[in-house]
Amino acid sequence: MKRRLLFGERMLLGDGTEPFNAIISFRLRGTFALKDIQHALAQIQNKHPWLRALISHDEKNIPWYNVPENPVSIPVRIITRQNEDQWQEESRREWNTAFNYEKLPLIRFVWIKGENVSDMLFTFHHCLCDGGSAMAFLKEFLMVLDHPAADIGTENPILGIQDVVPAKILNSRRQKLKAKFIGRLAATAIKCIPVGKKAIERQNDYLIHWKLDETVSKEVIAYCKSQGVTVNTFLSAAVLQAFKKVRGEKSFNKVSCPVDIRRFAHQIKEDHIFAFGLMIVVSSDEKLSFDDNLRAMQKSVAQKTGRLNPYITMMVMESGHDALKNFTRLLKNGKSSNDCMFSNLGRIQIPHEYKEFSVETIFSPTVIGPLGNTTTMVTSTYRGEMDFTFMGSEGYLPYADALAVRDEVIQIIHSQLKQMAVL
Repeated sequence: MKRRLLFGERMLLGDGTEPFNAIISFRLRGTFALKDIQHALAQIQNKHPWLRALISHDEKNIPWYNVPENPVSIPVRIITRQNEDQWQEESRREWNTAFNYEKLPLIRFVWIKGENVSDMLFTFHHCLCDGGSAMAFLKEFLMVLDHPAADIGTENPILGIQDVVPAKILNSRRQKLKAKFIGRLAATAIKCIPVGKKAIERQNDYLIHWKLDETVSKEVIAYCKSQGVTVNTFLSAAVLQAFKKVRGEKSFNKVSCPVDIRRFAHQIKEDHIFAFGLMIVVSSDEKLSFDDNLRAMQKSVAQKTGRLNPYITMMVMESGHDALKNFTRLLKNGKSSNDCMFSNLGRIQIPHEYKEFSVETIFSPTVIGPLGNTTTMVTSTYRGEMDFTFMGSEGYLPYADALAVRDEVIQIIHSQLKQMAVL
């Protein structure tokens, strides 16, 4: 089995020398045997062909996924658990460890082994899949780890754009011409945009983590319902205000928010290993109060989301493989234009209690890569608690400023909840 990497996957892969790694970290309470972990890893590989895939390049230097007849097992690294925050240290190490994708799969596993509590990490190249896919195979891994004979099924993998874009759109002469025209227009514009000769020096990367307890998390949801906005919009507004407060004139009043493509392209199932995503940009109006801003932002988010078209977007990108080099150069060397990327995975639908162990927590994913501004905030909710990870690099956002942004986000959340309580 083989397929050519799509445009977005090639962009994330780059030339393979610079890691673009994402990590799912989780904490289990129980005792485990290596053979059981390896069996569970083997089973998710058996289900998902691309978890077995290597990457090779053809004569035109175009990368392809290739699933070997005799697949290589997911590598496992074991270290002794010494403290509660060790997963963060190992996450930073994993960010900066490139995959040898010609010989090994684009996924690996770290077991921070304790007597009764273990922290575990799945590290995968972002070109392989997104956070949604990773949560799907994490759920399957836990099922098999608890019950080795569990049937997790077999994925019918996406083999190309034809498995995502409906044939009537993909083969429409009008849609093909439209996609090609937009693609050529974008490629020309990208060539004309001036960029620096060198990328910004990233310097040291960092990871900041915090949680909102179950009570506060419930209050956030209640507050959002009372305001008629989503949690995502509320948190985006808090992030924008925090950056403005901390960074002042250096802030951009822009937050990029990924939108799950599965909401629009139903051909992509929850358990598909797939990396392509959609994006909207959210801004606030400084003339409005926080509450009025929320409603204005929610209206804007609804309009922008409604205009998203995953099929044409994919067709446009697939028509532009020859512009990949210029596009990557723009991302790497162009000036930052947003404060950060903010991603909300929502509620994680993974059980807490298993027969052989319990899941104490699932940390929000972490990710860092070489395509421009690395500043990223991710949130998710597990067992009723909102969990936040905040990644960045000193060259883009100084660590001291990142800590101040975190503190300000927390303060804004509590301030709004307090205001609601008074009302």
